[in-house]
Amino acid sequence: MIDQVQPAQLQDWIASQAPNGTTVVLDVREAWEVQTACVTAQGFELVKIPMHTIPPRITELDRDQPIAVLCHHGGRSMQVAAFLVQQGFSHVANIAGGINAWSSQVDASVPTY
Repeated sequence: MIDQVQPAQLQDWIASQAPNGTTVVLDVREAWEVQTACVTAQGFELVKIPMHTIPPRITELDRDQPIAVLCHHGGRSMQVAAFLVQQGFSHVANIAGGINAWSSQVDASVPTY
């Protein structure tokens, strides 16, 4: 099962995953998107791997570490989250609404696009 976590609820999800290690927020947007708008890592490790490069770079991720996946609106991140679960990752969440929701719920200084 993949948890659906609103950006405003992310810190609670991170706290619930603390026994499993430091949470990774995996940003799967393209480089130009990350340059346009990016989150600030607070209480988590931020890793940026574009969606299309996840399969060849999957070894860069720890299967037992909590991973919350982020994209623009939540569609790509949900696909990546499902892929990670299929590959045996144990603690995976989709950040519902993506960076767009992050801007409205967590940090209004993050631009929308």
